[in-house]
Amino acid sequence: MASPATTELVDLALTATTAYGRPDLGARLEAAKARLADPGVRVLVVGEFKQGKSKLVNALVNASVCPVDDDIATAVPTEVRFGEAPSAVLVGEHERTPIAVEQLGEHVVEGLENPLRAEVTLPRKLLAGGLVLVDTPGVGGLGSAHGAATMAALPLADAVLLVSDAAQEYTAPELDFLRAAMELCPTVGAVVTKTDLYPHWRRIADLDREHLRRAGVEAELFPVSSDLRLAGAAQNDAELLAESGFAPLVGFLLRKVVARAEDLDRRSTSQDVRAVAEQLAAGFTAELAALRDPAGAEALVAELTSAKERADELRQRSARWQITLNDGVADLISDIEYDLRDRLRAVTREAEQLLDDAADPNTIWDQFAEWLHQQVSQATSANYVWTAQRARWLAEQVADHFSEAADAAVPDITIDGSRLAGSVDPLEKPEGERFGVGQRLFIGMRGGYGGVLMIGLATTFVGMALLNPVSLAAGLLFGGKTVRDEYRRVRDRRRAEAKTAVRRHIDEVVFQVGKDSRDTLRRAQRQLRDHFTVLAEELSRSLATSVAAAQSAVATESSQRTKRIADLEAELGRVQSLAKKAEAL
Repeated sequence: MASPATTELVDLALTATTAYGRPDLGARLEAAKARLADPGVRVLVVGEFKQGKSKLVNALVNASVCPVDDDIATAVPTEVRFGEAPSAVLVGEHERTPIAVEQLGEHVVEGLENPLRAEVTLPRKLLAGGLVLVDTPGVGGLGSAHGAATMAALPLADAVLLVSDAAQEYTAPELDFLRAAMELCPTVGAVVTKTDLYPHWRRIADLDREHLRRAGVEAELFPVSSDLRLAGAAQNDAELLAESGFAPLVGFLLRKVVARAEDLDRRSTSQDVRAVAEQLAAGFTAELAALRDPAGAEALVAELTSAKERADELRQRSARWQITLNDGVADLISDIEYDLRDRLRAVTREAEQLLDDAADPNTIWDQFAEWLHQQVSQATSANYVWTAQRARWLAEQVADHFSEAADAAVPDITIDGSRLAGSVDPLEKPEGERFGVGQRLFIGMRGGYGGVLMIGLATTFVGMALLNPVSLAAGLLFGGKTVRDEYRRVRDRRRAEAKTAVRRHIDEVVFQVGKDSRDTLRRAQRQLRDHFTVLAEELSRSLATSVAAAQSAVATESSQRTKRIADLEAELGRVQSLAKKAEAL
């Protein structure tokens, strides 16, 4: 939660912009004030299915808010934040439905018609500082639909806790997910749950730490027992609470997540206020310089006019930063689309090879569909991670080019890919031609009849009957061959239909995910454009004010010069005092 000193500083700066007639600078401060008014620090609790994520959230807040069941799993994200009284809300596409906290489990588990997310408020000290715990569906690594959805939410999170139980060491998908999370989220922690169930949990924790070290993942690891934490809280047993291992995890959340978010808010607010103070002081400084040195006033006006022209050029579409941004986004969209198509083409080739190797696509269809879904989700998730990385790299390039004419910092780019997953229909199973026992019997009889008739007629020339052992054997052989040939034809047709279904599904993924990626990049482009355009306009306005002030100083009579210098020094002192308070923050 923002400190009173931070909020008071923003209010003081807003008062200054109003007093000095600079409402354009006030817009930046209003945005900073809105940011401080929403102190939410989002921590995503992620992990594969049945690893104890929901119970971990319950243990952290000492309340049974997230449903826990051995047979069903969480299907939608559940946000738990601070509130004066317990409450729960289901958030849909266009509506919010209040429900009782006790009924939450009826709406957020698999097998039911689920909302987009659930929001829960609780009066808990841990949450009072703005901490928001988000219980997510099982990710299944990068290769799952929920994994892709969670990956898309990572840039909007302040921290991630990867949950894995003590039954086994980290799997490759979990390590892949952690590596990707580090690219998108500033703070990552690892939690080993269910230490009360597995006596060898210390060995598992040591193995997990070694895996993290080898993978280059800088994440603290916390072995915990949610059951011991809940039992200790219920019985007010300090020994159980200490044995649960939650103290280091809670300390991590408070010191490394909440406190760091507060530091970032203070730093960001300090930068905004100092930038505003610097521009407010520019006009006073220019006029004061002209009054103190009338002989050099013309040179000062010329210098300020030249600076204003450069600032005005920054607002033109031909400015280098504008060209870099437009060309960079166009190139980035092309590269991202190519990368997505390349990854999915590899998936298509592998899928077709699997179908060719299969005896019958129908016999393996369920396993094949699950495998294809995992591969597609992994490809789209990896593509999304690369999209976020390249967008931030582009932001740095644009900031560098803008800074050639004026100081500028890289803005916080919101890479929101919330529509990345769940927008493509699942793979459809082809109807396929039936080839049951009845069809096989009929086709075998038809082929056998031809064999009996052909061989039987041939043997009549040597005095044998139409139906004889030779003709009957030939009928069996011909019938069996006809059945086998028909089976191969049906199998090949099923393979062709399965491949067509795969290609159609991949085309749909390319179409939908490609559209979402382009929209994500376009939103990032607008953020960058608006950010630097506002900076250019603020700079141009400040320089115009400075030029006017310097020109006014030239026309000031000598009798009034001393009084005006005193007034300017007083105003400049107030602005400098504001800047010092921002720096102290």
